[in-house]
Amino acid sequence: MHDIDSNIKELLNSMNPITLEQMSGIRLMNRLDTKYVASKQQLVQLLKLVQDKYYVQETLERRVIPYLTTYYDTPDHLMYIMHHNRRAKRMKVRVRTYVASSLTFLEVKNKNNHARTKKKRIEVPSQENFRQTEGAKELVQRKTGLYLDRLNPVVRNRFDRVTLVNKEKTERLTIDFNISFHNFETDRDHGTDQLVIIELKRDGNVYSPVCNLLRDIHVHPTGFSKCCIGMALTDPSLKQNNFKPKLRNLEKINGRKFIDHEI
Repeated sequence: MHDIDSNIKELLNSMNPITLEQMSGIRLMNRLDTKYVASKQQLVQLLKLVQDKYYVQETLERRVIPYLTTYYDTPDHLMYIMHHNRRAKRMKVRVRTYVASSLTFLEVKNKNNHARTKKKRIEVPSQENFRQTEGAKELVQRKTGLYLDRLNPVVRNRFDRVTLVNKEKTERLTIDFNISFHNFETDRDHGTDQLVIIELKRDGNVYSPVCNLLRDIHVHPTGFSKCCIGMALTDPSLKQNNFKPKLRNLEKINGRKFIDHEI
């Protein structure tokens, strides 16, 4: 695995960089997201193919950016169940820290029945001290109908993210790997080894050069929620029948029995 990680780093370092300021025109806060599940070996293949077609985001002289995210839910796991039951309209409440810059945001994501995602966020002091931030309670209640004080932390993930931008600056491609989970309710931890989550973010079904490239390396669109899969991996008591194909795919990616409870 060390050789693959080194190869990924070398390929990223050989790409032309783009700064956050240069990306300011493609924030895509109202966007269409397409997710792909891949392995690190497939990521190496993809990075070789996009060398001259995409920029890599560079922040504070870093191209691989660590993230820390805590997801919140009701005591009966309403938001998890909405996703599991394949509700077209669903939501997430999370607190995300961009570790390199120490910036932290309370974020609410809403997905509508047209597969469009809208995200609203406000800056907060830290992962622990955000509930009393001005506007926090109002944001959560307005966007979810729920009271922030009744939401509890359920799962936290850590991962590394790479962001690519096509040369036309019409889309972003986020690539997450080295994903690990901690469940606050069960106190269980779980890693994901070779898993890579790729997400294409664009306004509508505009042409994307990466779609054909991903198909060429046998990576196809599929839904994947880091929050929900992290909860399923770390809490076997949760309803998870509809997540079984994704959990089995994790085992396939890693080439071994990956889940430590029966799926």
